[in-house]
Amino acid sequence: MKIRSTFAALAAATSLFAVAPAFAQEQAAHVKPATAYVQEKITPWLNDPVVITAIIESNKAHKRLMQEDIIALDKAWVAKDPAVVDPVRKNKLSEFLIQKKDASGGVITEAFVMDNRGLNVGQTDGTSDLWQADEAKWQKTYAVGPGTIFVDKVEEEDGKKIAQVSVTISDKDVAIGAVTFGIDVDKLK
Repeated sequence: MKIRSTFAALAAATSLFAVAPAFAQEQAAHVKPATAYVQEKITPWLNDPVVITAIIESNKAHKRLMQEDIIALDKAWVAKDPAVVDPVRKNKLSEFLIQKKDASGGVITEAFVMDNRGLNVGQTDGTSDLWQADEAKWQKTYAVGPGTIFVDKVEEEDGKKIAQVSVTISDKDVAIGAVTFGIDVDKLK
């Protein structure tokens, strides 16, 4: 009797592990089409002068910031201080990103560019914080180097299946920043 219940418990546990790989495969099914979309449709315009110039200027402006300065800027962003928010939300790079988002036919749900400190430089929609260097989207792209694409897991937002895809932005083969796109994975099919 004891052997039978032990065997049943082992069988139940094994079936749980068998489901996990299927779930992982379902989750990972978006990686290849999202990567292909980014490589084909997005990376060609990441070297546009509007993008490169905005990041280089931001890198220069933020070069001497100490961590406490970055934290203060991030807190001001969260508090929606116009002196911090407006220069990012109302610049040429943000206008450029909004045009690219609008031209995507709904595939791109958001876009934001980060500098070499992980601070937002331009964006299509508001982000909850200004500083992204403490998150995988920056750590797995800019921190890795040129040519890096990081596709995060799919999350449901407003009834859509969205994956954030982040890419290192380089100038002359040197990483200068990164960009994150929300990609509606159902529109990739």
